[in-house]
Amino acid sequence: MKPLILYDIPSQLPGSYWSPNTSKSRFVLSYKELPFETVWVEYPDIATVSKDLGLAPKKRSDGPDIYTVPVLSDPNTGALIDESLEIAAYLEKTYTEKPIFPYGSEMLIRVFDSAYLDNAHPIVRLIYVRVAEILNPASVEFFRRTRSERLQLPWEEFSPEGPKRDGDWAYLEQGFNKGETLREKSGGEWVMGDTFSYADIIVASRLFWYKCVLKEDEWARISSWNGGRWAKVLDKVQQECHLA
Repeated sequence: MKPLILYDIPSQLPGSYWSPNTSKSRFVLSYKELPFETVWVEYPDIATVSKDLGLAPKKRSDGPDIYTVPVLSDPNTGALIDESLEIAAYLEKTYTEKPIFPYGSEMLIRVFDSAYLDNAHPIVRLIYVRVAEILNPASVEFFRRTRSERLQLPWEEFSPEGPKRDGDWAYLEQGFNKGETLREKSGGEWVMGDTFSYADIIVASRLFWYKCVLKEDEWARISSWNGGRWAKVLDKVQQECHLA
């Protein structure tokens, strides 16, 4: 079997990968024990690389169309897929061992993916500031400019210390509290009870993002919520996906 190729964004961090969306694909590939290689693409080069591959841009309602990663190329089938959820669906259909959408759960997990993304919105400005601090120099200016354009906010106003940031943290903690309440209802260690699924990868990839880009004390703050639940969740998923 030829290694699959995952297009990802590099950083200055050990191991280089950090992005929540590309991490979802990385987690799935590792969980299914599929061989893969990484092609690192700096932010300013994503559009050029995507066009060269023959991919179409993503339509956005709040701005110009964009090209994104992850992108997965499968030399075994000739398939070329972008967007983490579509990559997961492709891998599930093509490589059926160790399912990530058990019991016909793909549609429900798609809804879960959208809802979980909304939970992170309040603190995204602070996260963007931290992302810019770990990117390679080749990507920093592009990242800051495009995020300012997307949010229609000067970079310097993204996450000022004080009441605004405190409010964002409080809102995020409320979201985690809701997540803990739902997790308790699952009756097991995973989102789907005793069955591991892509829903767990969705949660873990977001936690992995926070752990990678936030300051140590900021990640410790999240780790302390709900009795230290969330650091344990990340550790369990990484172990399940052979990434511990």
